[in-house]
Amino acid sequence: MSTDLKMLAWTAGLTLVLWLPYILARMMQEGIIPTVSYMADTKALPLWAERAKKAHYNAVENLVPFAAVVIVAHLTQTANGTTAAASVTYFWARVAHYVGYISGLPFVRTLTFAIGWIATLVIFLVIVS
Repeated sequence: MSTDLKMLAWTAGLTLVLWLPYILARMMQEGIIPTVSYMADTKALPLWAERAKKAHYNAVENLVPFAAVVIVAHLTQTANGTTAAASVTYFWARVAHYVGYISGLPFVRTLTFAIGWIATLVIFLVIVS
């Protein structure tokens, strides 16, 4: 399996678990039954958990274009060292984005988002050039 596809799998796996912290925060704050029965949905989460939820949504939204370009690069056999490096960069940018977003560190969210976006753009440019 190529590095690009491995990073896509790792990114998908990461995205699969990013919901856990904010759901667990909700369970600890409101209890299991109110959480799973949607009774707690109108109650505010702790700020870090709200940020975790937003970071998860952002990861889901950005997984789609990343997955698309990685799969197209693989199918068209345009994947190369540049796309592999961009895929690895994308994965680590998403990890840093999540941690930075939850932490509320200034500029980290925007910077890591931009790095991931540029990495996806690089893969796209390799495909179309």
